[in-house]
Amino acid sequence: MASDDIALLADALSKTHVGDGELSFKGLGLKLDDAQSVEELVRDIEQFRGLRALRLEGNTVGVEAAQAIAKALEDKDQLQRCYWSDMFTGRLRSEIPTALKSLGSALMTAGARLTELDLSDNAFGPDGVKGVEQLLKSPSCHSLRELKLNNCGVGIGGGKILAEALIDCHRKSLAHGSPLRLRVFIAGRNRLENEGASALAKAFQLMGSLEEVHMPQNGINHAGVMALASAMRHNPDLRVLNLNDNTFTKRGTIAMAQALRHLRNVQVINFGDCLVRSEGAIALAAVLREGLPVLKEINLSFGEITEAAALVVAQAVRDKPDMEKVDLNGNCLGEEGCDALREAMEKGDMLGSLSDDEGEPEDEDDDQDDHENEEEDDDDASDDCNEDGEILKENGTTKKDDSPEKPQSSAEIMSFLSCPSAEKLLQLGETRTNVQQQVHASDPHTAAEILLKISSLYSEQPETKTAVLETIDAVLKKLLSGSDLSSYCFLSTLLVMMGLLKGEGKVKKVPLVPGQLLCLEHAVQQEYFPQHVALLLDTFTSRNSEALESCSSARERLSSTLEKKCH
Repeated sequence: MASDDIALLADALSKTHVGDGELSFKGLGLKLDDAQSVEELVRDIEQFRGLRALRLEGNTVGVEAAQAIAKALEDKDQLQRCYWSDMFTGRLRSEIPTALKSLGSALMTAGARLTELDLSDNAFGPDGVKGVEQLLKSPSCHSLRELKLNNCGVGIGGGKILAEALIDCHRKSLAHGSPLRLRVFIAGRNRLENEGASALAKAFQLMGSLEEVHMPQNGINHAGVMALASAMRHNPDLRVLNLNDNTFTKRGTIAMAQALRHLRNVQVINFGDCLVRSEGAIALAAVLREGLPVLKEINLSFGEITEAAALVVAQAVRDKPDMEKVDLNGNCLGEEGCDALREAMEKGDMLGSLSDDEGEPEDEDDDQDDHENEEEDDDDASDDCNEDGEILKENGTTKKDDSPEKPQSSAEIMSFLSCPSAEKLLQLGETRTNVQQQVHASDPHTAAEILLKISSLYSEQPETKTAVLETIDAVLKKLLSGSDLSSYCFLSTLLVMMGLLKGEGKVKKVPLVPGQLLCLEHAVQQEYFPQHVALLLDTFTSRNSEALESCSSARERLSSTLEKKCH
């Protein structure tokens, strides 16, 4: 090494930070190629007694230099925190695994017990994960609390390797009586996609100790999101969930909403740029109403959410005592929608900027490009709103609770539903209320379809009117007796079929007749119809009056009744 290079290195090392058991070479921009180039750095490590944290980020370390540093770490048994992000700039990708293996082997030799490992901003790909695989499986990581792998190009293969390493670590640590309890996991911008995310979800569910999960910008769509949602339910101490810039769509959002119902400690949710859309936003609003008691921030920006759905979210968060920020920027509100949203948010400083609003959505009959990753017909609605006490799908496995089996439906009821008519309904007599046995909150599409069929039979002829309204009451009383989430999922599906909400997939809109609105008008007045559900219905009907033009008189009656119920 030339004398001027030695002088530069000496000057850089003179700026190292020492304190509280930490030795820092952070951000010195050192180019450490071989053993000679790290002589002074190695000397500092060797002479440092009680080393607990080592910062090497912001330098570039070659294989030989890493091996020399590793040698100095072999007796540092008190080392707990390794800040080794942005440490291989300009290095060949093939060099990085070898360097990482040397450093990891040294930690294992020393018997170190790590609590934090930060390898972010090292573009090492799946091979880099292999470089730390043995370390992650070793006793040195049984005590790991924070693992940071942001922007490492891990990919699907690396995600699977990482997941298996964490599962192996948990298994071995559990056998030693002190199971791995990882609290913070950061792995944004890694192209994990569905397979990588699903593999990691298994590890997350097994550990059950996560408090923060940051996995933005990973190319995950609904299948991976559903796997993560299932895993999050088993992490009761979760405080921060950041999945920004992945693709939820309806299925992923509802699965995540279902998971959030079980979590009481979440403070920050970031689902921005996730294509949550209106149906997903409504599902999240239900969870905001009935759960998430200490939530402080929620980001639903750039999610193709329309004005009415955004207002439902706003209504749900208004009374949350700890809420500090609601981000709905970049959605499809329009100027009037933005004004309405600001007015709805009583705490004016809670609502984030709406400067990037996309404007009111254009009428579209398709639902198109985002479905290139969707593999279901949209008869999937029956999988979406499952609750405790109903069928649950977790990682593709169907489970049933211990609720009694539904009674066998009569042939008459099935005949009526297959081809409904007022005559058939009257022939059912008192058994017509058993139609409610055919509707379930876990299948909102079928429930909404049945409700619209029955209500289309409404007439002012007294006997028919009574029969229709009694049946409608039985059906809606059942559907609205569960959680807010199941009620809102049903209502959003009903709104889509009525043409009041743009939905995903191939949901057929039903030509509306006045009787359907008059049945709703009757139902809204009943005790079983909650005020907040009436408010949701009012929010959509009042903003989509053109969809109800063919039923103007019935629409006015419904609107008047909703206004009385809500206010």
